[in-house]
Amino acid sequence: MSSLPGVLPDGAPTIRVTAMPADANPYGDIFGGWLMGQMDLAAGSVASRHSGGRAVTVAAEGMKFHRPVIVGDEVSVYATLVATGSTSMTIDVEAWRRSRHKEEAFMVTQARFVFVAMGEDRQPRRVPPMAA
Repeated sequence: MSSLPGVLPDGAPTIRVTAMPADANPYGDIFGGWLMGQMDLAAGSVASRHSGGRAVTVAAEGMKFHRPVIVGDEVSVYATLVATGSTSMTIDVEAWRRSRHKEEAFMVTQARFVFVAMGEDRQPRRVPPMAA
């Protein structure tokens, strides 16, 4: 793990939020579950937009925590659709932190989320293929 700042993904983040004291342990480090929840929200936004409706998380794969997030950090979550199946969507997600008073950003967490599009009947429904 490098301590040097990284290069942010292209484009705007799917979600940007400030880590608050209620999201932290007694030492001021943000809970991994809170961060995973933010990543799931970002991936869900991408899945819902692509599928044009309801989509549910069926897997979170390869979750890696590279460095801590501290109370007051700005957390930017980037989510990118990387594959589709007949009813599923695979989304790569990275979370980056930036201290409130600095410009350097560091990747803190990454994972791959899989969603399934759901119909009104709560059964899987087809999704459009990825754009070429």
